[in-house]
Amino acid sequence: MQKKQTLKRSESVAFCGLAIALITIGAWVTVPLGPVPFTLQTMVLAFVVLLFPAREAVASVAGYVVLGALGVPVFSGMAGGLAKVMGPTGGFIIGFVLGAVAAALVLKAWKAPSSKALGLVREYVAAFAFLAISYVCGWAQLMAVAGMSPMAAFLAGIAPFILLDAIKIVIGVSLAHALRQAVPALRRAND
Repeated sequence: MQKKQTLKRSESVAFCGLAIALITIGAWVTVPLGPVPFTLQTMVLAFVVLLFPAREAVASVAGYVVLGALGVPVFSGMAGGLAKVMGPTGGFIIGFVLGAVAAALVLKAWKAPSSKALGLVREYVAAFAFLAISYVCGWAQLMAVAGMSPMAAFLAGIAPFILLDAIKIVIGVSLAHALRQAVPALRRAND
C-alpha cells in the first residue's frame, strides 16, 4: 500500500513537472502585439487543464506562476520575477490559476456524459471558462496598473487575441481529447 502511494505521488510530481515545462515552452513562443504578447500558452494551458486530473492541473498552473514570480524565466520573453506578475500583463498570469480552478470546477460539476459529442462540449466549456477568467483578471490589472480606460484596456489587451485564443483553445482541447482517447492511462480520474 505504501509503495503504491509513493509511486502515485512520484507520478503526480512528474506530470506536474512536465506540465510546467510545457507551459513554459508555450510562453517562450512569443510574438509581440502591443502590451500583451501572443504566445502558445493558452493552447498549452487548455491542454494541461483538460488532460490532467483537477488537482494536478491546478497544482501545475500554480507551480508555473510561483516559479515565475520567484524569478525563474518561465514567462513570455523568457522573463520572470514578481514585477512581471504585478505589472500590466500580470493579471493574465494570475488569471491562469483562477481559470484553471474554474475549469476544474466546471469539469467536476458537469460529470462526463456517455455521449462523446457532449463530452467534447463539456471540455470546450471548461476551456473557455478558463480563458474568460484569464481575460477578466488580465483586463482588470491592465486597467489598474497601466491606468487605461476599460475600453482602451480591452482593445489593447483582449480584442486582438480573441480569435487567436479561440483557435488555440480548439487546438488544445482537441490535443487533450485525442491523447486521452489514445492513452487510457491519461483519462481524467474524475471523469
